[in-house]
Amino acid sequence: MVVSVDMIKELRRVSSASIGDCQKALTEAEGDFDKAIQLLRKRGLEIAAKRQGSTAKEGRVEAYLHMGNKIGVLVEVSSETDFVARNDDFIQFTKDVAMQVAACDPSYINTGEVPAEVLETAKDKEQFLKANCLLEQPFIKDPGLSIKDLLGGLVAKYKENIVIRRFVRYKIGG
Repeated sequence: MVVSVDMIKELRRVSSASIGDCQKALTEAEGDFDKAIQLLRKRGLEIAAKRQGSTAKEGRVEAYLHMGNKIGVLVEVSSETDFVARNDDFIQFTKDVAMQVAACDPSYINTGEVPAEVLETAKDKEQFLKANCLLEQPFIKDPGLSIKDLLGGLVAKYKENIVIRRFVRYKIGG
């Protein structure tokens, strides 16, 4: 199947992937837009896994105050280079993560941080992890994506390690 320039442009707009990656995904998916998106997400997670060992020493701390100033969040997200940390997509990602923490109040960044004794007491382990681990949570702006998917897309786009290091959430009276 011939992939049109308009299809590539639309996939790039939606995914922020490179033009070459979009064309390759659409060709492999035989023009199926949804399948191409899934291929790009899968590749993003594969790239993220490969970049895991790279040192991320740059980044930014993002602050978010919820309306009424009753909830505040600080999030530290690291990248390998300052170039990526200053990029608009990276900045938007940090803002989205801070808003996610304010809205969903996760206790852990990933499933590896959950103590075994805490997980043992959970009735539904999968549901517990989805509710309490930031990377497993559905993204509040697009529930079809998880925070891990969002992070994987960013890693795939910039081809460098990006890590959510830590966060803290403050709530009045909480």
